[in-house]
Amino acid sequence: MIPDEVVEQVADAADIVAIVGEHVRLKRTGNSWRGPCPFHGGKGPNFSVQPGKGYKCFVCGESGSVFTFLQKHLGLSFVEAVKQVGERVGVEVREVSRARDDEPDWRAPHWELHAAAAEWFTRILWEDPRGAVAREYLAGRGIGRAEGERFGLGYAPREIGAMRQHLASLGMGVERQLESGLLVRRDEAEEPRPRFRERLMIPILDVQGHHVGFGGRLLGPGEPKYLNSADSPVFSKGKLLYLLHAARPAIRKHGRAIVVEGYFDAIRLHLAGIEEAVAPMGTALTEEQAEALARLSPTVFLCYDADTAGQKATFRSGLELLRHGVAVRVVSFPEGEDPDSFVAAFGSPAEAQAAMARRLDEAVDLFERQVQLLAAHGYFGDLHRKRQAVDKLLPTIRACRDDVTRELYLARLADVTGVDRAALLRELDTPPRRPGAAPGPAAREVPPRDAPPPEAEFPDERGRERWTRGGRGRGGRDDAGWRSVRGRPTITAPGTKQVQDLLLVMVHARRFVEEIAETVVPEDLASVAGREVFLALVAEPEATVEDLAARLSPEAVDLLQDLLALEGAVGNPDLAKDRTMTYFRERRLKARMGQLQQALHATEDDGEKTALLAEIARLKRESTSIRSS
Repeated sequence: MIPDEVVEQVADAADIVAIVGEHVRLKRTGNSWRGPCPFHGGKGPNFSVQPGKGYKCFVCGESGSVFTFLQKHLGLSFVEAVKQVGERVGVEVREVSRARDDEPDWRAPHWELHAAAAEWFTRILWEDPRGAVAREYLAGRGIGRAEGERFGLGYAPREIGAMRQHLASLGMGVERQLESGLLVRRDEAEEPRPRFRERLMIPILDVQGHHVGFGGRLLGPGEPKYLNSADSPVFSKGKLLYLLHAARPAIRKHGRAIVVEGYFDAIRLHLAGIEEAVAPMGTALTEEQAEALARLSPTVFLCYDADTAGQKATFRSGLELLRHGVAVRVVSFPEGEDPDSFVAAFGSPAEAQAAMARRLDEAVDLFERQVQLLAAHGYFGDLHRKRQAVDKLLPTIRACRDDVTRELYLARLADVTGVDRAALLRELDTPPRRPGAAPGPAAREVPPRDAPPPEAEFPDERGRERWTRGGRGRGGRDDAGWRSVRGRPTITAPGTKQVQDLLLVMVHARRFVEEIAETVVPEDLASVAGREVFLALVAEPEATVEDLAARLSPEAVDLLQDLLALEGAVGNPDLAKDRTMTYFRERRLKARMGQLQQALHATEDDGEKTALLAEIARLKRESTSIRSS
């Protein structure tokens, strides 16, 4: 909370004409300044600004103070607006909720550190020979230096100490780099090393424009292809949206937000002048991300890829947005296209904008898109399939917060199924059932043989289906496409007990997947199925069960099901993670010491023997340190 006297002091000192004039072309007319209204997109001089007072549009009726203007036009909170104006006029604004009024913002050192790292990554990309591979990659995507610098793109080189030493030379020491997550260290004996190496770096800014983290795209072989910053005091990927800080004015102006799947989808749309585009740093929107969009716009267009995973993410994101009262529309692209490739195919920004505008005009409501998919798969052709269709569409109606939209959805569902609206209302009030299951306690464990293909599945109220794509079941039985992930008390042997524990942690505590992948490699897992599950989780740590299963062989699906059934076996995830990673580090050290012992026996050179013995002794000390910790 900001004291009233401080708000009044900032308001008195603010030049509203200068501040509004940064966003609206104003001309003096008598005692006021006039220009086109930024809120309804007017072209005439109907928007009036009076010094020392406020603004008003004589067409749409929007009016308010300098703070109101920044709130509505930039999507700021009241506190953010007062602070921004305070910075301009030289009035220090502090919230009285702080323990001490003279404390600086505790986040500032983290912002400064990430901004310095971003500047260094950018210099490596464009001015250093080490950035050549990234420059070549960007050139292949039609992104030159001017475009890259607009989004702060950079490159993290392979050297372990280069970034650390540069930041330290600026007074930003190792401990500070470790706390912000730019450096990682598994134990005190290990040299700190950068989280990002040989990756194209995409800086992530918070909604106020502070540097808080990075997304890194691997440019060589390996996994994961994309690696985000780990959670830190200023970074939480479930709460941030890529480019939201830049998109807010356009979202406000156009009354819509466009959500795309990846960093380069968002970059491509911004380059084409479609600046209301944002991207989550996962797949589907989280509750916090949906809430942030709902504060800015009444309508959100979802532009995910057309593959199975993209459609799943579309419907999961759509439900989250509906819960926040947002109108959701789904945009479709030609087969094999995504927003990046679609927009890049046009020769000029004007052509790209026109083509994208047509796609947005053709977008359909989320509920209608679900109806279309179900109709395409024959769900309204017989009574049994209609029952399944109702089960699949009711979660969307339950999620809808807007009463009018809810009534429209009910009417549409009654129309396509022939079910009386009163019966649908009664069904809405009953606990959600698994799609396709018979009512009552005797629900079937396995869906019928005509269960839908993956692209016709929608998420339930929990946002997660409990069915995985099958294949050849145990004992050679055909499981008819879909199988429950519940129910097995034991696990098929994936290798050692430590490998089993490792996979259990990765499946049931996804937050540790990226950390584990930095220490463990697929070759550490003896079983082929175990390696498959490991790689699938590393590639998409937040993927739902069904998305993971879609990438796996039948044998790996069986293993995944067994791991899911052993959720209680994880115990304390933090301890289990530390224990299994210690095992793999020790095993790697022992293997390395074995190689050095063989080299020691094979050499007759005294100097080489001395070096080998010293290295073996160091590895023994490191092994002892790992065990003692």
